[in-house]
Amino acid sequence: MEALIDRVFTVAEQQYTAMDTRLTEKTLPRTLSADGEFVPSNIYWWCSGFYPGSLWYIYEYTRKDAVKTLAEKNTLKLDSIQYVTRDHDVGFQLNCSYGNAFRLTGNEAYKQVLYQGAKSLSTRFNPAAGVIRSWDFVRKGCDWKFPVIIDNMMNLELLLSMSKAYADDSLQNIACTHANTTIQHHFRDDYSTYHLVDYDPETGAVRGKQTVQGFSDDSSWSRGQAWGLYGYTMCYRYTHDQKYLDMAEKIYNFIFNNPNLPEDLVPYWDFDAPNIPNEPRDASAAACTASALYELDGYRPGNHYKEIADKIMESLGSPAYRAEVGTNGNFILMHSVGSIPHGQEIDVPLNYADYYFLEALMRKRDLEK
Repeated sequence: MEALIDRVFTVAEQQYTAMDTRLTEKTLPRTLSADGEFVPSNIYWWCSGFYPGSLWYIYEYTRKDAVKTLAEKNTLKLDSIQYVTRDHDVGFQLNCSYGNAFRLTGNEAYKQVLYQGAKSLSTRFNPAAGVIRSWDFVRKGCDWKFPVIIDNMMNLELLLSMSKAYADDSLQNIACTHANTTIQHHFRDDYSTYHLVDYDPETGAVRGKQTVQGFSDDSSWSRGQAWGLYGYTMCYRYTHDQKYLDMAEKIYNFIFNNPNLPEDLVPYWDFDAPNIPNEPRDASAAACTASALYELDGYRPGNHYKEIADKIMESLGSPAYRAEVGTNGNFILMHSVGSIPHGQEIDVPLNYADYYFLEALMRKRDLEK
């Protein structure tokens, strides 16, 4: 694993340094098109924080000033995100970029951006429903009033970290209420998760449950399971509330006892996809899962979480998933899936797959230390 970590970060530095030359002052990397063309995003795309976040991990490993300069430059592109109140992804955007920047530099200016972003995100909380609204739009054929997706568990880290940093209990109260409500309504009896739960904003009643980016409403979308595992493990880090740790373990058991999980532990895009084994894999779900498992191992050692995460890392670090230098649009991992039901980002690289892959490798290194 030590050799794998060094090899991956060597590749990552080359790929992500070259990727910067594809960008403008207002764009960040997103993916490749179906015909292999580089696809950038603007700063408001939900994934905009992952590229600067990955650069911060590469800097943390290499300690090279040139990488730090790129990380700072691309982080500062997202300054205006701190004032966004129209969606829930402020957590992803700021925590990955400014969060890692503050962690590694201690720069108070970064911390202030994070706090303002947390306050902006908190405006989307509805006390009657006990959750933070995810999307303001309504998809064709849906009549959502207050949709909440499992992805939102990841955005709670911004609230929890800033609650601790500024002794602002209101932020932690919102985050924990959201996490508790999600336990109550988002999960089936086997601890697979729906993607979306729609609430009545007046009464808090559940209006409907769907799996928008999965195979069907009753199927188990693999990245949704990863978001849940990671999200509840992270909630335990900040609160030490036993029910979050227990929830993470239950989600883990669903994933790793599932008969449709492949031998290399990189899941199909949905555990219930109809044409397994001839279905696309999702490296992003695998990377996020592995990162969560390294953290979970620190709280519950002796349960083989670290060994399973190692196996995932060995799979993702192999030529089957890791791209050669100069290929793959300068992304690190191949074979991720955005949303098959919407025909978007199918079997392509995704910047968040790279981010959680690098994060997992850093957590592995630190865990062994």
